[in-house]
Amino acid sequence: MSIRIIPLIDPQPTPSSRRLAWLASLPAGVPAGSAFLRLFTKTGQDHLAELDLHVHPAEQRSGVGSLLLTAALAAVREEGRRCVIAHTEPGSPGEVFLSARGFRKVLTLTYARLPLAQTNLDDLRKIVHSPHPGYRLVAWDGVVPGALAETFAVSRRAMDDMPMDDTDYGTVSWDVDRVRDAALAIEKRGDHLHTVAAIAESDHSIAGFTELVVPADGKGDAQHYGTGVLPEHRGHGLARWMKAEAIRQARERYPDLEGLLTDTADSNRHMRAINDALGYLPTRKMITLQLDL
Repeated sequence: MSIRIIPLIDPQPTPSSRRLAWLASLPAGVPAGSAFLRLFTKTGQDHLAELDLHVHPAEQRSGVGSLLLTAALAAVREEGRRCVIAHTEPGSPGEVFLSARGFRKVLTLTYARLPLAQTNLDDLRKIVHSPHPGYRLVAWDGVVPGALAETFAVSRRAMDDMPMDDTDYGTVSWDVDRVRDAALAIEKRGDHLHTVAAIAESDHSIAGFTELVVPADGKGDAQHYGTGVLPEHRGHGLARWMKAEAIRQARERYPDLEGLLTDTADSNRHMRAINDALGYLPTRKMITLQLDL
């Protein structure tokens, strides 16, 4: 069987990455699979590529996946990247396929969902109103207010030591422009970004934050984008405090919203304990595999 691998052009680069794409085509132009390669472009992650490869179930084990992978890895090497990562379900054909070609498992994530109808607003308010001496909560929608922009950009380093196990993920460098660009990208697609932050009263800087993205119509499930506390402010219960306020706001502001989604590394026991205590229920696991070049 003759399989053609056709390079495609991705018309939508982002400020932090660009993509390459390939389509596997059978005779008569029937699609058999595709591969997308995300090339990170920001300093600190410009060594990394992320692969998303899919083969139609009817064409699996026919060489389509191998041809797509060969094309993608050739591009990774041409771009001078030192590693490529891919995500799949544990025990899936994807894991078997990638493992047989030199990829190794570097990270396991647990995905969880909080059913909002089952949350207790009184319990959330008790957490939110509990004293946290030396700190206060603030919240905003969309782009960070100008007065907080600099300290919010600095606070993003709270994610630098987020458990990523053996993944060569690099360090994401944030400045005010990148913070604003990220918020504007969410706004452009019509979704709603809500941020809750803890302010240190000692110097009025942001000690930690949590972000939630709600679908444009306010229905279905919202997605947590990140929760982090700077190392010097840990041990004060700020993550649970901020997340409880984010849940409270979501419950009160979006009556048709059904749930909140999050994913956490299995090795991040602290955040998993917070999620469990707040009522998040595990739904599935995903693994990250990495090939070092």
